[in-house]
Amino acid sequence: MSDTAMNAHYPPVSDDILYDNGAIDPIYAEVYPRLPEFKLGSTNAWTQGHPYDFYMRMRAEAPIMWSPGLNKTAGFWSVSRYDDVKFVEQNPQIFSSQRGSMNMAVMPTAGGAKRLMHAAFNSLINLDGDIHRELRAQQMPFFLPQYVETLKERVGQKIDSLLDDMEKQGPVVDFAKMFSTQLPLFTLCEMLGVDEEDRPNIAKWMHYLELAPQFLTHPFKMFMAEPMFVFRFKQMLADMFDYGERVMADRIANPRQDLLTTIANASLDGKSMSQSYLDGSWLLIIFAGNDTTRNSLSGTIRLLTQFEDQRQAVLNDPSLIDRMSNESLRMTSPVMHMRRTAMEDTELNGQRIAKDEKVIMWYGAANRDPAMFPNPDTFDIRRDNIDKHMAFGLGVHRCLGNRIAHMQLSMAYERILDRFPNIVWTGKQKIEPIILVHAISSLQANLYGKNGKRPVKVAIS
Repeated sequence: MSDTAMNAHYPPVSDDILYDNGAIDPIYAEVYPRLPEFKLGSTNAWTQGHPYDFYMRMRAEAPIMWSPGLNKTAGFWSVSRYDDVKFVEQNPQIFSSQRGSMNMAVMPTAGGAKRLMHAAFNSLINLDGDIHRELRAQQMPFFLPQYVETLKERVGQKIDSLLDDMEKQGPVVDFAKMFSTQLPLFTLCEMLGVDEEDRPNIAKWMHYLELAPQFLTHPFKMFMAEPMFVFRFKQMLADMFDYGERVMADRIANPRQDLLTTIANASLDGKSMSQSYLDGSWLLIIFAGNDTTRNSLSGTIRLLTQFEDQRQAVLNDPSLIDRMSNESLRMTSPVMHMRRTAMEDTELNGQRIAKDEKVIMWYGAANRDPAMFPNPDTFDIRRDNIDKHMAFGLGVHRCLGNRIAHMQLSMAYERILDRFPNIVWTGKQKIEPIILVHAISSLQANLYGKNGKRPVKVAIS
């Protein structure tokens, strides 16, 4: 289907829709004050993780707060209370994903990234209404309980293999690199049907995609830090899209029982999708199929170290692992925000919002709203409403892969705690300067507890 024909389903991708207009101030008067202490739109502000103290101030003093944009991008409304985020999520006819995308800021293309920007705009997560529902339904069979069951044995084998590798290298290991990154990558490739020899490329592309927002918003700073990055980034984009185009063409000609085949053969009204949509689907599945699980796994090791009573409760009663998984997702909030764009003048918590103004939902703030979660900064696996977190979003855009993520997390925690019940975070970690996800790229753990001593295996005579 040509891009011209696609306009029957998509609005034209034009500068006034795709790019930000640089508005510094909102149209309507601000009801709540601006809190300037933390630059929400700056990638470099996020290397310490979620700003929970600032979230608390936002909820209390400025729950719908105007935040100026950076680098001539438009400002945005920051939404921090649980009920307000829920309202935005559940009213997509007012707050659109398609108009402007889910990205906080869409910059004029740099470094040869035009194809990346257009692919991102045309991915499933950035679509509304009937087109979103239809394309989502076509992928749904790969996210239902029946399919999840087919993955369990292979995922379990991979978990055991990763734990074997950690034990060989231990007692101190980089848990994020050796486990958290590897498990969701494996599961994603199994679902997609990526051939074994191609899988290392997926990991490389994920790394560069995570750095893309920093490069697009601070290209000079990235150039000064790593002069060759711009060239590697351009080559990475070319390699990634060329591979995606080639493998999807193969799935059209030679279909398999995998998710790539479903994506490649997606259609609307009996017509094939444009290359831009296929690019976007390929981009989304690489990026979104990895982050929530990966960063929740690493975040949970931190939480088990910080809240020893909860670790002991799970060791005493492994049936609590599913509850621990949900509470870890709430506390970690791996996806930190999503954007919507107002389709009409509207009002949220007393604040007038004009058509085309951006609205940013801060999930880490909503997931620690005391109005919804009493004692929100406490890791408590026995909460009454433990499954009401927003780690996977809500409404029509709730993450398709939430069952896959829960399966991986529960199996991983069960086997990690069975094998290394005293595993602890040493306090060393690295968090990448990324606004979209809480990207823990390195997390040092001691497999055998604070003293690091392996348990003595007693020979049985």
